[in-house]
Amino acid sequence: MIISTDTTHIVLLALLFVMFVIQAWYWLGYYRKAAYARPPARAPQAILPPISVVICARNEAENLARFLPDVLRQDYPSFEVVVVNDCSEDNTFDVLGDLMKQYPHLKVSIIQKDPGFTHTKKLAMLIGIKAAGNDLLVFTDADCRPASPQWLREVAAAAASEKTDIVIGYGAYMPEKSLLNRYIRYETMFIAMQYFGMTMAGKPYMGVGRNLAYRKSFFFEKGGFGPHNHIMSGDDDLFVNRNSTAENCSLMTTHDSFTLSVASGSITDWMKQKRRHLSAAAYYRREDKMRLFLEPFSRVSWYGLSVAMLVMLASWPVVALLAVTRLVMRSVILKKAAGTFNERQLWFISLFFDILAPFLTAFLYLTTRRKGKGRETWK
Repeated sequence: MIISTDTTHIVLLALLFVMFVIQAWYWLGYYRKAAYARPPARAPQAILPPISVVICARNEAENLARFLPDVLRQDYPSFEVVVVNDCSEDNTFDVLGDLMKQYPHLKVSIIQKDPGFTHTKKLAMLIGIKAAGNDLLVFTDADCRPASPQWLREVAAAAASEKTDIVIGYGAYMPEKSLLNRYIRYETMFIAMQYFGMTMAGKPYMGVGRNLAYRKSFFFEKGGFGPHNHIMSGDDDLFVNRNSTAENCSLMTTHDSFTLSVASGSITDWMKQKRRHLSAAAYYRREDKMRLFLEPFSRVSWYGLSVAMLVMLASWPVVALLAVTRLVMRSVILKKAAGTFNERQLWFISLFFDILAPFLTAFLYLTTRRKGKGRETWK
């Protein structure tokens, strides 16, 4: 078939090609790096630094009883676990009391509820950081468990370099038999492909509080949570975004270094959590916001232009060739990423979620901005 020379078709084809190039730039320049990430060769450490694990908990008695023992039983010679019981109204106090009898390296700080004073999670984290007795701090959540007893050894190995101030890990979600769970796990993996890949490209922009480490001295040297202290979300990604450089970040890429969390069980809970995370993105560095905007914009534009040109039967052989090329590129990289992030069950369905994700994220982002500042607390 002869390619149409109609001006509209030429413009649309040019735009489609531009979107294809942008997509290829992200997939080959960033996502491929994360998908093919290999654990760096690290020499065995003669001395393992003492570590403080900090966990903030509000009404998390059930999760603490279920997951905290896995943190406390890490195969590591010198560590403590600091749990901040932040205004809990369930039996968190009793659960922690029982665990303290079994594990002497568990420390607990308590924030009493004050009806006249509300606060963000950052206050609880600050109290935990101040209570920590060691310089190397590791953060996770009450509904998380390490994927391995070697988790803290992986953290220590990643933090071994004197240049490393921030250690970024992968916080996965536990698999369940539901479409929502599969989507949450896909999105978590894809976002990890973004921040792992961009960190490897010298452009770190975020980490997740379910699996993050930095030095206590670095935290106070940089002014703590600084200008973002009043923001409800962003205790993890905004701190990394404000203080990360190409030189001071290290990644943990082994399966032993991952953490596993309980995913939201309802769409309403997930949307609330997602909106809270998206609200923090508005405070990212300008170049990071542009970089994160361009990929989903080009993806949505790609699908829209492709459909328009196929409906018009305009230059369809070229459109089909570009579409097949992009599909193969995505398939190969996603399959490799699914193995790297131990999410092999997600590979095939990820190809479909790739179409849905930017539209759903755009809807949640726009409705988040419309809602403005909420009155909800951090938990």
